[in-house]
Amino acid sequence: MPSGGGGCLPPMDLMRSEEMQLLQVIIPTESAHLAVSNLGDLGLIQFKDLNADKSPFQRTFAAQIKRTGEMARKLRFFKDQMSKAGIQASPLQSTETPLDFDDMEIKLGELEAELIEVNANDEKLQRTYNELQEYNTVLQKAGEFFYSAQRSAAAQQTELGANQSGETSLESPLLEQDVLTDASKQVKLGSLSGLVPKEKAMAFERILFRATRGNILLRQESVDELVTDPQSGEKVSKNTFVVFYSGERAKAKILKICDAFRANRYPFPEDLSKQMHTIAEVSGKIKELKATIDMGVAHRNTILKSIASDFEHWNHVTKKEKSIYHTLNMLSVDVTKKCLVGEGWSPVFATSQVQDALQRATLESKSQVGSIFQVLNTKESPPTYFQTNKFTSAFQEIVDAYGVAKYQEANPGVFTVVTFPFLFAVMFGDWGHGICLLLATLYLIIQEKKFASQKLGDIMEMMFGGRYIIMMMALFSIYTGFIYNEFFSVPFELFAKSAYACRDPSCGDATTEGLIKVRPTYPFGVDPVWHGSRSELPFLNSLKMKMSILLGVSQMNLGIMMSYFNAKFFRNSVNVWCQFVPQLLFLNSLFGYLSMLIIIKWCTGSKADLYHVMIYMFLSPTDDMGENELFPHQKYVQMLLLVIALVAVPWMLFPKPLFLKSEHERRHQGHQYTPLEGADESVVAELGHHEESNHHEEFEFSEVFVHQLIHTIEFVLGAVSNTASYLRLWALSLAHSELSTVFYDKVLLLTLGYNNIFILAIGVVIFIFATVGVLLVMETLSAFLHALRLHWVEYQNKFYEGDGYKFAPFSFALISDEEE
Repeated sequence: MPSGGGGCLPPMDLMRSEEMQLLQVIIPTESAHLAVSNLGDLGLIQFKDLNADKSPFQRTFAAQIKRTGEMARKLRFFKDQMSKAGIQASPLQSTETPLDFDDMEIKLGELEAELIEVNANDEKLQRTYNELQEYNTVLQKAGEFFYSAQRSAAAQQTELGANQSGETSLESPLLEQDVLTDASKQVKLGSLSGLVPKEKAMAFERILFRATRGNILLRQESVDELVTDPQSGEKVSKNTFVVFYSGERAKAKILKICDAFRANRYPFPEDLSKQMHTIAEVSGKIKELKATIDMGVAHRNTILKSIASDFEHWNHVTKKEKSIYHTLNMLSVDVTKKCLVGEGWSPVFATSQVQDALQRATLESKSQVGSIFQVLNTKESPPTYFQTNKFTSAFQEIVDAYGVAKYQEANPGVFTVVTFPFLFAVMFGDWGHGICLLLATLYLIIQEKKFASQKLGDIMEMMFGGRYIIMMMALFSIYTGFIYNEFFSVPFELFAKSAYACRDPSCGDATTEGLIKVRPTYPFGVDPVWHGSRSELPFLNSLKMKMSILLGVSQMNLGIMMSYFNAKFFRNSVNVWCQFVPQLLFLNSLFGYLSMLIIIKWCTGSKADLYHVMIYMFLSPTDDMGENELFPHQKYVQMLLLVIALVAVPWMLFPKPLFLKSEHERRHQGHQYTPLEGADESVVAELGHHEESNHHEEFEFSEVFVHQLIHTIEFVLGAVSNTASYLRLWALSLAHSELSTVFYDKVLLLTLGYNNIFILAIGVVIFIFATVGVLLVMETLSAFLHALRLHWVEYQNKFYEGDGYKFAPFSFALISDEEE
C-alpha cells in the first residue's frame, strides 16, 4: 500500500519490509565520535555488538561512560533540588549553542559543589533556628511555672507570718521554727527543662518516677502549636517539662532518660532578671537567623534558576554523549588501535545518507584518513523495518504485538488498516454510538500536539496512541449503523420510506405477516419496519449469522491468498503446490460452498434448510435433496466437493515431506554438497535449515513428517473452528443491539411515560451513564478484543510466521524520550 514518506525518506511500502543490508564501517579514531554522532542524527543504522564477550569494564570507552554517568547523577541532583524549590526547567530550544563536553563537566561540578555548600549552610542555620525556637518556647512556658511557684511561695510566707504573730494552733508543724531558723538543714534542688514529644510524655513521666523512686517533681504542659524538631526538621506536637531533683545521681539518671526519649534540654536561669535577659537575647538571635536564612534561600533559588535555564540542554547533551560512547563500545578496535571497526544493519535506501554522514565526520574532524564503507554478504536474517506514519503506526503495533514479521514477509498490517475497524464495526454497528466515538477521537486528534507534549495516564496514553484506530472504528461503526438502521437502537427512514405498509388497521406493528409491499425495496440497509416487529429477532439473527460466515470465509481466503504471495516471493514452489492449493481447495469445497449457498438462497428467496444440506452432505451424499435443492445437479456438485475435500487432506500431509526427502538424497548423492542447477531456492533453504546446525547430519524424515502432520491437523480442525469463531460477529452485534434497546425502552421511554420532570431528568441521567459506561466503554473494549482475536488467530495463522525481530536503529530521536 504505497504512501508518501516524510522528509528525506522514500515512498512507504507496508506490504514488504524495507530491503536491508549488513554494513561494515572502518572509522579512524580521531573522527569516530563525530561519525557516530552523525549516524545517531540520521537514525538509520542498527549496530551489532562486536564486544559481546567483554564485560562493561573491559571495553574501550568505559571511563567516558563513567564520566557521563557521573554527570547524569549531578543532573538528577539538580532536578531534585529544583523540584523541591518549585522551579521548572526551561523547555529545550531548537537553536541551542553547542557545548564543549569538558567545559560542561567542569561547570556541573562547580554548580554541584556550590549547591551542596549552600544546602549544608542552610541546614545548619535551619537547625540552629529550630533550636532557638524551641528554647524560646521553653523559656516562656518554664517562666510561667516559676512565676506561679513564686506567687504560691509568697502567699504561703505571708500566711505563715500571720500565724506566728497569733497563737499556735494544733495543726501547726512542730518543727516549724527549726526549719525556718536552721539554714544548714535546707536541701538545694536542681532543675532540668526542655521539650519531649507529646506521644511519649506519659511514658517519660512514668520512667522518671520509677528510676528516681519518686524523688522528683515533674511539671508538664502541652505546647499549643506544632514545633519543628531540630534533628528531623519535621513538625511535631511536644510538651514542655521542668524536672526538679536532688543529687547528682538523680541528675545522671534524668539525663539518660531524656536522651532515650529524644527530649531536647535547654538551660533555664532561676533569677528573674536573667530570665528576661535570656528571652530578649534569644528573640534577637531568632530575628537575625531568620534574615540570614531568607538570604540563603534567595541565593539558592538564584543558583537553581540559572541551572533551570540550561538544564534541558545539558540533559540532552549528556544523554547524547552517553549513547555515543555506548555505541562506540560496540565497535571493535583495530590491531593498530588507530581505527574502530563496526558492523550494523541499514536499509538499502539509506546507503548514500550513511556515506554522507561518514564523509562529513571526516571533514569536520580534519582527519587525514577517511572512513571505509562496505556491504557484507551474510546468511543472517536481517531485522524487519516498516516505515510507518502516525496513522499506520498504531495498526502496525497491533500486528507486532502478535509477532514481528519475518524479513520481507507479507505484512498483515496492510489489510488490518481496513479489516480491523470493519470487523469491530460489524459487532458495534450503531451510527449514534459511532458519532459519539468519532467526536471523542476528533478531540484527541485536534489536540494531539498538546497531548503529545504532556505526560498522560496509562489509559489516556493508550487512547491517545490509538486515536486513529478509534477514528476508523467510529467511521465504520457509522457505516454499519446505517446498514443495521440503528441510532441508539431507534430506526429512521433516512434513505426512503419503508417498502411495507399495513394491509388493514388490525395488523399494527405486532407482526410482519399483515404487511404488504407497497413501495420499492428500501435502498440501503435494513428496512425500518423490521424494528419492533415480532419477526425482528429471527430476521436479524438469520441475516447477521449468515453475514458473519460470509465475512469469515472471505477473510480466511484472504489469509490463504497471502500465503501464496509469500511462497511466490520467496520462490517456494513446494508451499504453493503442497500447502496453498490443497488448503484453498479444502476450505472452499466446504465453507466456500456454504457461502455460495447463502448467497443463492438470498437471491432466489428459497426456503431450503442449509443446516440440513451441510449435515447430509457428509452423512448421506447420494440421497435426493428434495425441497432443499437450490440449483440443478446440486447433489453431484456436493459429491465432487466432498471428494476434493477428502483428497486435499493427504495432499497437505504427504507430498511435502517426501519431496524434501528426495531432494535431500539428490543433493547428497555421492557426497556432492552443491545444490543442483535450477533447484528451488526455498527447498535449499529448508534442507539447509535441518543441516546447518548439525554439520550435514542425516536428514530427519520423521521430524519433518511430524511437523507437517501437526500443520495439517491444525488447518483441518481450524477450518471448522475458525469459521465457527467468526459467529462472534453475530453474537456481539446482537448483544449490542439488544442492550441498546433495553436502555432506550426500559429507561428513557419508561420515564417519559410518567409526565414528571424530576423523574424524566433522573431517567435521562441514567440513560446517559448506561450508554457511556456500558455501550461506549465496555462494549467498545469487548468488540476491540474480539476483533483482535479474529485477526491474530483466524486470519494471521493462515500465512503469518511472525518470527522476525524489529529494526532498532541507533537514533537520538528515540533516546531523547527514554528516562534514565
